[in-house]
Amino acid sequence: MNVIRLQIPAAAEYLDIVRLSLFGVATKLGFSYEDIEDMKVAVSEACNNAVLHGEPQSGSGQIEISYEPGNDRLTVKVKDDGTGFNYQERDEHTVPLSGASPSELESGGLGIYLMQALMDEVTVNTDRGTEVTLVKYVQNKTMD
Repeated sequence: MNVIRLQIPAAAEYLDIVRLSLFGVATKLGFSYEDIEDMKVAVSEACNNAVLHGEPQSGSGQIEISYEPGNDRLTVKVKDDGTGFNYQERDEHTVPLSGASPSELESGGLGIYLMQALMDEVTVNTDRGTEVTLVKYVQNKTMD
């Protein structure tokens, strides 16, 4: 498997590089424009979380992104060295957003909801830092 790896400073101004590289990889795999846009939002949200929670005190944090193409999918991993959070607890207490007004939404956690809504699989590992794994399956091949 060919894995494409990218390491960027944990700063918002570098996130365009992540989106551009994702676009290039996903296009080569034949993802539809709509799926690519969904992936860009989900991966951006994972990267934003890494910027905010990675190593905010030192200012020297790094984000590692990997794109792992498969026959029918793309797996994107976003990893930072921050302290992480209890994903299982947050996931168990997340309520459905249907019918909720914006004032009822809990701050923080909306990003996880967005990632889950836009991707086919989302897992979070907080053993050493935080690693978010996002998987999207190719639905409609746009090119062969």
